[in-house]
Amino acid sequence: MNISSSDLNNLAVPRHVAIIMDGNGRWAAQRGLPRIEGHRRGVNNAKDVVSACAARGVKHLTLYAFSTENWRRPAAEILGLFDIVTRIIDQAIDYGRAEQVRFRAIGRIERLPSKLQEVIHRAEEATRGFDRIHVSVCLNYGSRDEILAAVQKLVAEKVPPEKVTEDLFARSLYTAGMPDPDLIIRTGGEQRLSNFLLWQAAYAELYFTDVLWPDFDEAEISRALDSYARRQRRFGAVAGGVI
Repeated sequence: MNISSSDLNNLAVPRHVAIIMDGNGRWAAQRGLPRIEGHRRGVNNAKDVVSACAARGVKHLTLYAFSTENWRRPAAEILGLFDIVTRIIDQAIDYGRAEQVRFRAIGRIERLPSKLQEVIHRAEEATRGFDRIHVSVCLNYGSRDEILAAVQKLVAEKVPPEKVTEDLFARSLYTAGMPDPDLIIRTGGEQRLSNFLLWQAAYAELYFTDVLWPDFDEAEISRALDSYARRQRRFGAVAGGVI
């Protein structure tokens, strides 16, 4: 099906976009810079992506910033990244108020540095009433850990096995109250989910690009959303709704 650029604004926009922000280290290496400079550029790039998604009508944006596996990286790199994220989230409070952006963090937040936890809580509280776009940042997040925590929660609550439904289980995840992602984007050339939203991604469209995250700009977001708009989502059915 051929779709002209003038028609794209009339096509379905994903309600929820999730992004695996990959390639910061390689971006820095290609320029002879320390890895932390790639992280700094990548974190700063997130605000432009939020603005671009909001302008296209996306209501939920989830960004994979730091995984439970990322603790294996050098301590200096981790501390540097947390420092950058702390400052950016602090600055995002004013941005959120100005642009009507609601912010939240998901993952094992209680295991992050106390200063980062404090700024997360401030940002969540300051932007709680906004609804133009909901931005969730995954910090110390791993999908297997999330699923295991949900199972443990249900067991602790003594929920009978026959009462455990998909809806109840979903409400036990970190993403409770959020729609499942319609589109998952991974930058940096790799083609895997890397322990990201495994339960929620059951019917997500996947978009992989070689563009490194610091270079993933408004034009690249548009390419991803335009690709999504051209796809036909059937959720197990066939064209016309016949099973």
